[in-house]
Amino acid sequence: MKQSSCIHLLAAFAIGAICAISMLCATPAALAQQDQSGLSVSAGLSKAGEPRFFAIKGARIVPVSGPVIEKGTVVMANGIITAVGPDAQIPPEAAVIDGTGLTVYPGLIDAGTTVGLPGGENAAPAGRARGPRAAAPVEIANGPQDRPLTTPWIVAANELNPEDPRIESWRDAGFTTALVEPEGGIFPGQGSIVDFGEERAGNMIVAPRVTLGIDFQTSGNFASFPSSLMGAVAYVRQVFIDTRWYQNAEDVYKAHQSGLERPPYDRTEVVVGDALKNNELILLPAGDKLAIYRAIRLANEWQIHAAMYGAQEGYALSSEIAASKMPVFVNVNWPKIDKNGDPDDITLRELRLWDHAPSTPAALSKTGVMYAFYSGGITNPKDILKNVKKAIDAGLSPDDALKAMTINPATILGVADRMGSIEQGKVANLVVTDGDLFNEKTKIKTVFVDGMRYEIHEDASPGPPGGHPMPMQQSDEGVQP
Repeated sequence: MKQSSCIHLLAAFAIGAICAISMLCATPAALAQQDQSGLSVSAGLSKAGEPRFFAIKGARIVPVSGPVIEKGTVVMANGIITAVGPDAQIPPEAAVIDGTGLTVYPGLIDAGTTVGLPGGENAAPAGRARGPRAAAPVEIANGPQDRPLTTPWIVAANELNPEDPRIESWRDAGFTTALVEPEGGIFPGQGSIVDFGEERAGNMIVAPRVTLGIDFQTSGNFASFPSSLMGAVAYVRQVFIDTRWYQNAEDVYKAHQSGLERPPYDRTEVVVGDALKNNELILLPAGDKLAIYRAIRLANEWQIHAAMYGAQEGYALSSEIAASKMPVFVNVNWPKIDKNGDPDDITLRELRLWDHAPSTPAALSKTGVMYAFYSGGITNPKDILKNVKKAIDAGLSPDDALKAMTINPATILGVADRMGSIEQGKVANLVVTDGDLFNEKTKIKTVFVDGMRYEIHEDASPGPPGGHPMPMQQSDEGVQP
């Protein structure tokens, strides 16, 4: 009896071992078939049980980094582009998509938004959104030592909410990636590059600490510092001075701890110091002509790795921006005239800005400025492409427009080695359309994020506005801090 039981146990063990070995040796295609029959699989498969091995065959491919391939193939495996070209070889495990009549673009990048951050559910004035870290109400600050409106330790990657419905609406509009940033205050926090897939937050992060945003925000209270633009600029200047002093003092103290008084700890100085050491991009507001001049001057004075944002009046100062060699994030939420307002209240400056702002990208292209587009508080992400089309109508070439949403932001943000174009070895972020991206009749058919396929839902709600920590500032002409 005992011998019979042992034989049965050995037989069961042998069968289990054979099953385990066959599962390990199974191809992704076989795993996909097993998934359809009810077996649980995860490695190499997308959320829908599809293998993460795809080939789009016979499509028009716009790599951005090279000439258009009129009829070619893009092969993806485990989230990476493994081959691209007219004669790209398709491995047997790949699911083949017929690309006849389709065009494949790199995934679009929104170079500044609050999509994915908590607290963005309520609409705010376009271009002046106040996101998850609004400044008011604040404690009374007597001076720089109180660190007013300062939270540089907040990192967007740590706050990301994958359940934010705006992620899907941005993805359905072709945006696979974004620079997601906290907002509110003078130092609102650090921006992160995020891929808009449907995964755990940690799997969506491309780069956690990329930018350190600055907005010359005032307290709004004469009893609290800073109560003026001049005070806000002076405060940021003092933070950089204090940070560099702390870095030097800390280095000296570490080398000679015996007999020296330790420098006082300041969280702001530590975090800003780390950002400077890591060469994070410092974002300076440039909402009007004077702010553009100010951004150029302060970047030189503070000797920081900086970019300007806003820049809708860049059409008038494109040569000065080019000479500064600063990259630019252009807010494509173009100014609008209030149709219900009194026409007599509209100023000549407002009319000029309304008419000329969409010509800024073309002017920057002519002078060789590196620039990228961001949504600037646009509520419906499909309006981003519509507004880019206005820039094309104002003289921007479609090729430069596409670069401003793909390879340019990737280059400025330091991730062009991983994304921004369709090349072997880069992340498989792709947009598949049935025509030219900037034709308003064109429909986005499929989006790939990290190699995962997402079918587009035509009736998807745009959700709450994206918001943005890069506001188009009110004019402060005549104020020169």
